[in-house]
Formats: sequence, C-alpha cells, structure tokens
Amino acid sequence: MSPSPAPLPESRYGRPGLRPATRRRVAFALGVLVLAAGVVVALIAYQRFEGNAVEGKIASYEVIDDQTASVTISVTRKDPSRPAHCIVRVRSHDGAETGRREILVPPSDAATVQVTTTLKSYKPPFVGDIYGCGTDVPGYLVAS
Repeated sequence: MSPSPAPLPESRYGRPGLRPATRRRVAFALGVLVLAAGVVVALIAYQRFEGNAVEGKIASYEVIDDQTASVTISVTRKDPSRPAHCIVRVRSHDGAETGRREILVPPSDAATVQVTTTLKSYKPPFVGDIYGCGTDVPGYLVAS
C-alpha cells in the first residue's frame, strides 16, 4: 500500500474546492432559483400592466358648422358597472386641437356603449377625435 499524500497547508493553498458533483448540484439549484424569480417578476409585471380597464375608440364624427362638431365614441369597459370618463376633442385642418370636452360614461349592463356629444371649436373643425378614457372620474362630472 502506498501512503496517502499529506494534506497541503490550508494557509498557503486555501481550502480544497467542492467535489464536481456537488458543484453541479449547486449550479443547478441556483439556476432553478433564478428561473423561479424571473417567473415571479414576470407574473407581477403582467398583472400590473396587463391593459386598460377602459378603452375608447372613435365611432363617428360629423362637422355641423364652422364652430360645432358632433362626435360619437365607443367605450369598452372591463367592469361596466363602474362609471368612466373620456376626453373627446375636435381638431382643425392643420391638426391643432380646437375644442375639448370631458364626458361621463355612466354605468351600464353592456361592456361596450356608444356616447355622442357636441363640441364647440374656435376654428372650423376638421375631424373629431378621442384623447383617452379612464375610470378615475373627476368629482365635477359625477351627478350629485
């Protein structure tokens, strides 16, 4: 039998490393942990930023005269029992916003409703447009 080699001095050469099988297990465990953390972050981000609770689209518009336009919007809500508000506007031929109005979309049974409003413009209106919609209804729009 040959004698086993003497252990190397730890102060000079450091501790002996992990066995290869142990290193593979540690690397695998860290990989699984990083993957799980990534999935959790992705789920939280998806739930937080999954989309708008209210979406408004222009349905039609009609230029009535040189100072007035009628705009009809189609509003789709995830929860139609909640009121919403939308900002509609008219723009002139050069693209400038020439009139704006906030409108209340009251609760309803249908997820998608159409609302028509009339807007005044300080220049001849060219097109009716929707600026956006939201569920945080300002107090001055809510009926007392």
